[in-house]
Amino acid sequence: MEGRALRVLEFDRVLEHVAGLAATEAGRERIRSLRPSGDTEVVRARLRAVAETAGFLAGRTDWTFPALSDTRATLARLEVEGSVLSAAGVARLGTLLTAGQALGRALDAGAEGMASLQAIRTRLFSHPRLRAAIERSVDAEGQVLDGASRELGSIRASLRGAHNRVVLHLERVLEGIEERYRVPEASVSIREGRYVIPLRREARRLVGGYVHDESSSGATVFLEPPSAIEEMNRVRELERAETREVQRVLRQLTARCRPLARGFADSFAALVRMDVRVALARAASRWKGTVPEITDGVADRALCIREGRHPLLVAGGGVVVPFDIEVGPSERVVVVTGPNTGGKTVFLKSVGLITSLAQSGVIPPVGPGTRIPAFGSLFADVGDEQSIADSLSTFSAHLRNLQEVLLSAGPRSLVLIDEPGAGTDPGEGEALARALIETLAERGCTVVVTSHMGGLKRLAAPGNGIVNASLDFDGERLAPTYRLTKGRPGRSYGLAIARGLGFPDEVLDLADGYRDRTEARLDDLLEALERKERSVSRLLAALEEERRRALEQGAELETREAALRRSEREAAARARREARGMLLEARREVEAAIEGLQDRERDGLSGREAARRARRTVEEAARALEEPEAEGGGQPPGRGSGDAPELVAGAAVRMRDTGAEGTVLEVEGDRVAVLVGGVRMRVARSRLGRAEVGNRAAPSPSRWSGTVPDPATVVDLRGKRVHEAESALGRAVDAAAVAGLRELRVIHGLGTGALRKRVSEVLARDARVQDFRAGLPGEGGYGVTMVRLC
Repeated sequence: MEGRALRVLEFDRVLEHVAGLAATEAGRERIRSLRPSGDTEVVRARLRAVAETAGFLAGRTDWTFPALSDTRATLARLEVEGSVLSAAGVARLGTLLTAGQALGRALDAGAEGMASLQAIRTRLFSHPRLRAAIERSVDAEGQVLDGASRELGSIRASLRGAHNRVVLHLERVLEGIEERYRVPEASVSIREGRYVIPLRREARRLVGGYVHDESSSGATVFLEPPSAIEEMNRVRELERAETREVQRVLRQLTARCRPLARGFADSFAALVRMDVRVALARAASRWKGTVPEITDGVADRALCIREGRHPLLVAGGGVVVPFDIEVGPSERVVVVTGPNTGGKTVFLKSVGLITSLAQSGVIPPVGPGTRIPAFGSLFADVGDEQSIADSLSTFSAHLRNLQEVLLSAGPRSLVLIDEPGAGTDPGEGEALARALIETLAERGCTVVVTSHMGGLKRLAAPGNGIVNASLDFDGERLAPTYRLTKGRPGRSYGLAIARGLGFPDEVLDLADGYRDRTEARLDDLLEALERKERSVSRLLAALEEERRRALEQGAELETREAALRRSEREAAARARREARGMLLEARREVEAAIEGLQDRERDGLSGREAARRARRTVEEAARALEEPEAEGGGQPPGRGSGDAPELVAGAAVRMRDTGAEGTVLEVEGDRVAVLVGGVRMRVARSRLGRAEVGNRAAPSPSRWSGTVPDPATVVDLRGKRVHEAESALGRAVDAAAVAGLRELRVIHGLGTGALRKRVSEVLARDARVQDFRAGLPGEGGYGVTMVRLC
């Protein structure tokens, strides 16, 4: 029964398509002979081996299976004691050794951890010395080479010389014969293995010798002259010597190969097995198949096919709509109803082919999540099987098939039935189909039935294992969609299709009046349900699109936010580095001023101590700008909250981390402007402590006896290079900040705009700049930048 089921499902056609991907005839024969297995572990092992092969091929798109001749007949002859292989047979064994070595190298390089491929690797036979001897003795076309033995080379050299001598002698004989006896454009030829010259018949008595052949008209004879017989006999002797030496070489090679016959056979079997697996893996790749989960056909009989497709339709290259079907653990029969043009038969064959291919070790065209039980038997009654020879009508043929189903099907059987009860009285056919479905459901078979009979739509009921399904049909286009919907029966669309084909309205109206009212109401309900389902599907699709767009926008915002945070960190670090450089430059200026101090004592300090404190103040400001402040403001050891000063303008404060003392100029929220050693700084509250009263003199600005230049409110950068202008601007801002100026006018001119852009960049990262703007028409316009300091 299974053989007939596979035949009606066109299983062999699918295997023939897969076999076309094999490289050897033996591999193609092996693929054609594949049949489903009901052993769960066997099926799993087959599919696992093909999946490993697919993984091996994934990283080797340019790899091809090594050339391999069919050596089965040669191996059989090799096992016969006393036999001698032909040169072609020996060449085939050489090809087998070469193929085994090539495949072994490939598996060594890319099959690590793949158990099934390693098992093939261990069976590959390698014998480099024998392979070299074969390649030295015979060529790929099966001819024994001159280098097979020294004697053979010598014989063939003598033979070539003898041939040349005979040909030259006959050409001289032919030239010495009168023109009237010669055949036009005649030359030396070979008849019966001997060299002859063509002459007219009347020249036979003149020349003499032996006639080996004549033309169809008898006017020309092919004559071996007496003078050439001796030379030709020498040629024949050398040819016999050549044959004896060739046979000796082949006998010797055969003798070397015979003890290795088992290794040759194992290697050939391993190569064929690899050829089969490569073909199966490439077929799975072409139809985008996924390895299904194989479950125990006894303990777990749930069938689930995801994204299933008919393999022959996929191979044809057309657009194939995938289907999903699931038969749960408590479900036994799926009744698929709908119009005759809905693709039910193709769907039914697809289910049968997918399960049969999987159980045969062929990865079927399915998607992830597919689960297939290891069915013990398969039954299929699909299509018309009318038999004139057996005097069977279509209906009788179906009955015979269904009878075999009833006699043999059991709990581990998959049964596929197309249109049961068709071909007879509709009432009787429907009753027969219902009885068949209920019987198979009670037996526990897994059954998929397609039908367009309305009565079968009402069989599904809680607890009886029967469920409805439908292949969707587009009622507006009157075309099938090939999508399966479980849990809802399908409409017949018979009158709608007839209307679309142009049937007269009066006939269709009359037919509609004859319809069973219950059936009509069911169709109306199904139509309303389909409309609602389509509406819900459109809404779900729109919501899914909105969700996708929201996710994409969220991801884009996160990326932008991360980039912004990174840019802010980089800008802050760059600003601290540049500000530190400017302060260090200011330190150098301070040191230059210190060298010119005329008053060596200030507030009771020596000049050296004043210089040391000035340098420490500038270095403190540089460190404050170099490293970002920690959140919360850490305190140095030994300093508690009781050390917090009262922060008001004029208050004396001390830097907690360096001990430098200064005076509060202004309090701005969490930041405090402090004058330390003549340098104005903005620091966090947490970095300030109470000044030590005993060690602090009355607050007063630093006094240098040297000349201190007045800060300029205008800085002119025109004519300067960019780096010169940047340094000049930094010094001008430093001077203005120390002097407490609130505004600064920077003149850079119009030019190309590069200097104005650089000025804006420097001002934007300077923490002492509150804001800046282009000058108004009365202030100099775009050639001037007005700066407001903190």
